[in-house]
Amino acid sequence: MINKQNLWFITLFSIIMVLSIYYLTMSEDTLSTLKIDKQEEDAEVVIEESDTLIALKVASEEEMIAKIEELEDILLDNTSTLEEKNKAYEDLQNINKLEGEKETIRKLIKENFKLDSYVNIENNTIKITIASKTHDATLANNIIRTVGSLYQDNKYITVKFDI
Repeated sequence: MINKQNLWFITLFSIIMVLSIYYLTMSEDTLSTLKIDKQEEDAEVVIEESDTLIALKVASEEEMIAKIEELEDILLDNTSTLEEKNKAYEDLQNINKLEGEKETIRKLIKENFKLDSYVNIENNTIKITIASKTHDATLANNIIRTVGSLYQDNKYITVKFDI
């Protein structure tokens, strides 16, 4: 059974984990691309990463945060049954595990292919969106093989180029 101290630990750990993953996923280029032109009255923001990738990342993060908050509400609710609380705790662990896998895949693509990417994992399906001007089937195949080598079981991996 989960007591209040453990629940607070899980909650704080989840928040720290989400913020850490968010910070780690931001590349140095992304952190340094926001420039404010002080010479003009209107501030101009320059973003080098694909707008589509940024939109996908933000939407994914918002969805994940909403799901975490929902699960934390179940854990904190006194009327929830033990089974509901255990299920919520397991779901929180699965969210953290999936975020770790996504980060691993993003880093692997960044290191091996020098490309920014967005990764979405659902069940046995891994969808990868690459920010690249070139739509190369050989590159997509190499990315699929590289990501597939991380898993023992078969995964359905798709690569989409977007810019």
